[in-house]
Amino acid sequence: MKTTASKTKTTATATKRSTTPKTTAKPTAKSNTKSVIKPKKNAADGLRELFIDSLKDIYWAEKALTKALPKMAKNATSEDLITAINHHLKQTEQHVLRLEQVFESIGKKAVGKKCDAMEGLIKEGEGIVGETEIGVVRDAGIIAASQKIEHYEIATYGTLRVFADTLGESRASQILSATLDEEKNADKMLTEIAEASINIQAAEEK
Repeated sequence: MKTTASKTKTTATATKRSTTPKTTAKPTAKSNTKSVIKPKKNAADGLRELFIDSLKDIYWAEKALTKALPKMAKNATSEDLITAINHHLKQTEQHVLRLEQVFESIGKKAVGKKCDAMEGLIKEGEGIVGETEIGVVRDAGIIAASQKIEHYEIATYGTLRVFADTLGESRASQILSATLDEEKNADKMLTEIAEASINIQAAEEK
């Protein structure tokens, strides 16, 4: 009898445990919103506003490049690289004018807004120049820094073109497409210069 009572108690306890619902900790509202960035007072609330804001960003960036590219050319030693940089400088000056045409096509004044990304890329390029010996190693560094800039511009102009298409701004899209093609060609040219000689020569330096 004692044994039977013990078994009955054990079974009852097991049943109680199995029927007790498991509870999981629910995330609090505070933990959900902790990493959410509060929008600024003048934050874009539509695609058109984001489009215009992005145009201001790249307009500032292109103007900054017209000052940065001559410095890169002066620190390069490869004639092919110097020619490529100077050629792209002329294109960049045209890109500034094209962006002004884009602003005009959408009925807005051409105004720049500081581009933190481009400012950082330019500073990084200057840092690479200071950390490399004059010659092919520095040339390789200049190409690396330049291509980072090109890739940023390719991404930006590609996005802006899609925005323009979505907003029905066909004239703006056409202008942005022309610049996008030139940025892609500039990136391709830098790759060809690097692979043809500069990277190979830099690898032989001690």
